[in-house]
Amino acid sequence: MFLDTSTDTTLLQLGDKKYEYPFGHDLAEKLLQFIHEKLQENNQDWHDITEIEFMSGPGSFTGLRIGATIVNTLANELNIPLYDHHGNQQKQIIPEYDRPANITAPRK
Repeated sequence: MFLDTSTDTTLLQLGDKKYEYPFGHDLAEKLLQFIHEKLQENNQDWHDITEIEFMSGPGSFTGLRIGATIVNTLANELNIPLYDHHGNQQKQIIPEYDRPANITAPRK
């Protein structure tokens, strides 16, 4: 499985099949369901994933955080290899941001 959440349009690749979807602000809420639906369309389940590659950046701060959380969790729970987009196997993905997060001050 390959996953790229670094842009507004998420890319999921299962084997030779590619799926794109513009989640926008619904990424955190709908990404796992999207992956599950695409696995089912291919008569597969979570345990059919044998390795994961993730586009670890640069890109969208929030998109990378959400995607990294999902691939780290899946790789850990399924006990399968996890790779960054450079092809390096990782214990966990740390996103590569193109700039620091823009965190606003609290309103008080």
